Amino acid sequence: MTRLTIALVGGPDWAGPIAPLLRDRGFDVLRCDDRARLVDLLADRHAALALVDGALPDWPGWVARIKTDQATRRIPVLVVARDLSPERAAGAGANGVLAPGTPDGGWLDRIGELARGLDPADAETLACQCRDALPPLARLGVEKFNAGAYYAQHDAFEELWMAETGPVRELYRAILQVGVAYYHVTRGNHAGALKMLRRSVQWLALLPDVCQGVDVRRLEADAARVRGELEAMGPAAIASFDRALLQPVRLVSGDDSPR
Repeated sequence: MTRLTIALVGGPDWAGPIAPLLRDRGFDVLRCDDRARLVDLLADRHAALALVDGALPDWPGWVARIKTDQATRRIPVLVVARDLSPERAAGAGANGVLAPGTPDGGWLDRIGELARGLDPADAETLACQCRDALPPLARLGVEKFNAGAYYAQHDAFEELWMAETGPVRELYRAILQVGVAYYHVTRGNHAGALKMLRRSVQWLALLPDVCQGVDVRRLEADAARVRGELEAMGPAAIASFDRALLQPVRLVSGDDSPR
């Protein structure tokens, strides 16, 4: 089972005592005191929950940074603060409050209850759905994606995503968002491409290596490579982006050979 990551946000003095306790409970720990990189760090590490230091003068701004970005807004946030009412925390967008002090079982139980991961029943359903063949409309979407028709692939995958109620819908959303990012690259929209690539991380992370014949890990790696190149070159240089990096969706099972 994949270990969930708890983010300790703002360089709090309670990070030292709680980090080993979280690890003992089976969590990974991420520390972040860089607000500029907060969203990227939480998204890339697939944070299951963020604990924000309520001693920060602008703790509501840190909470808002997480809760207003599409890449991280679903991550539960608890503010660790003394004499902070749940109502004020909720008004800032947080999911609750923890009182500072020596972390105890109550802290850890609350964190475990809220930490965002795939429900075991959903995980089992996803595994079953991923063994199914890729639906015809999804095949059409893949064909459009691989032909560079990134706008058209959006329509196919959006229709599927809206119609599907099971967790496999996140496969369609992930491909859709990577395709939209590639569309923005071809249109010279640096910010739009990065935004969509960041959003796609959370959905790709939920999926097994192969789902309905789609090589998910290859798509994830290709998207990460595109994102890295965009971040390195900056907005002004996007016209020189190497479009050979916009790789196709690979189908690796059934009657499809890798390509």
